[in-house]
Amino acid sequence: MKKNFSIIVLGLLPLLSFAKGLGCYSWPMNMTKAWMQNAGIVKIENLNESKTKITLLASEKKGKDLYTEIYHFIFFDKQGNSYQVITKNEASQEECSISDVDSYLVSKSDINY
Repeated sequence: MKKNFSIIVLGLLPLLSFAKGLGCYSWPMNMTKAWMQNAGIVKIENLNESKTKITLLASEKKGKDLYTEIYHFIFFDKQGNSYQVITKNEASQEECSISDVDSYLVSKSDINY
């Protein structure tokens, strides 16, 4: 029961996101794709970039022009498998790549069991 509740809550979080950020999703997205390839999760060339879903979950102002941004990405490969990743990084109005990107693989679904 607890597991089902967690799955439902995680599924609804993107719908409840009202965060307004800097629009710096490309830096964490590109770093996450490289991280997934280096970790042996999926090769970048196998990803179907046009199907990628991006949701800004949170943006917190940390200083005069410094923000912590949390993104939820859903990547799809050409076989239809999906990879859900949460990222965290620092950004500013001037520079999206102020910090490294922390990437966390939340789930990987294989349609080919």
